[in-house]
Amino acid sequence: MIKKRKILQNNTGISFYIWTVLTILPFYFIFHASTTTDVVIGIFLTVFFFLLYSIAYKTKGWPIYIWTSLLISMSITATYFYSYVYFAFFLSYLIGNIKKQLPFIILYIVHLVLTSLAINIKFILQDELLLKQLPFVLIIWLGTILLPLSIYNRKKTDQLEEKLEDANKRISELGKLEERQRIARDLHDTLGQKLSLIGLKADLAKKLIYKDPEKAKSELKDVQQTARTALNEVRVMVSSMRGIKLTEEIVRVEQIFQAANIQFIYNKEFILSNLSPIAENILSMCLKEGVTNIVKHSNATVCRVKIDEYATEVQLIIQDNGESIVTEKDFAKGHGLVGMRERLEFVNGSLHVHSDQGTILTIKVPKDVKQVEKEGSI
Repeated sequence: MIKKRKILQNNTGISFYIWTVLTILPFYFIFHASTTTDVVIGIFLTVFFFLLYSIAYKTKGWPIYIWTSLLISMSITATYFYSYVYFAFFLSYLIGNIKKQLPFIILYIVHLVLTSLAINIKFILQDELLLKQLPFVLIIWLGTILLPLSIYNRKKTDQLEEKLEDANKRISELGKLEERQRIARDLHDTLGQKLSLIGLKADLAKKLIYKDPEKAKSELKDVQQTARTALNEVRVMVSSMRGIKLTEEIVRVEQIFQAANIQFIYNKEFILSNLSPIAENILSMCLKEGVTNIVKHSNATVCRVKIDEYATEVQLIIQDNGESIVTEKDFAKGHGLVGMRERLEFVNGSLHVHSDQGTILTIKVPKDVKQVEKEGSI
């Protein structure tokens, strides 16, 4: 009972006790009828109204329109024969809870017009019982106008708020998913390269352990240093996700190619100016992933890296003479190429793959990506 009181008060702003009074009032007017037959009919009409009202309130779908129409006719009958207009208040609440717009408008207009006509007819006939309660009749008539609109608009607002809440939850879930994917890419790009270097140097040390112990010892020191570097990078990535400088990445790339016995050629004199940190970070990560793919899959002996700066963009070209041919189908495999393309899309960059006696990756990044950096898209 307490729960029902709260629902009625929250949905209409009207106290449960007012609804109770409106429920009892019909009997007061019924017992003012002139004959016993009218009293019996009035009691039957009232009981039947509330029974039908409870059924209509719980009904969903098109039958509710039939029940509401019957209730409107009963309300008009009670107004005309017993001067009891308060059923209109119950109907206003019921009509306001109709969800579909067209049925709501039709029933609202029909109910308002018929109720207004019944009240005016009784007023013209100078019905004594109606005139005694004229202030309350005016209140009910205003309620017939305003209450359905208020409830209907509140329902619509609640539905929109629920949809907005669901959308916000969905956005939050998508944000978390994107963040997981980004972290997965960062871990793959960071650890993948370092672990590849560690594996190459460990294999080399294994081969040199008897032939050249000193060289093997040097390689193992490099393995140790690379492992520490990887650990530090992971810590930094987790704590602050800092950007990677191209000059620093070139040094690491050179070490990897040296360990893999791949000749590395690049334009050492390149100088980047007015390049945003986020753009440089994207280029560095793409260079790292491209080099990792060459070492793992290409069987190349030579790799050329060229970095050119133009007025509005920076272009990175990674070319190898390996056997592996990269096509668009390879973008559906693994994290590497997919991660490169996704990163570039965030800054309106592009990745073009060309195969000609090896593979050529052409990567372009706009120099001005301040807005993207500000929004934290990467």
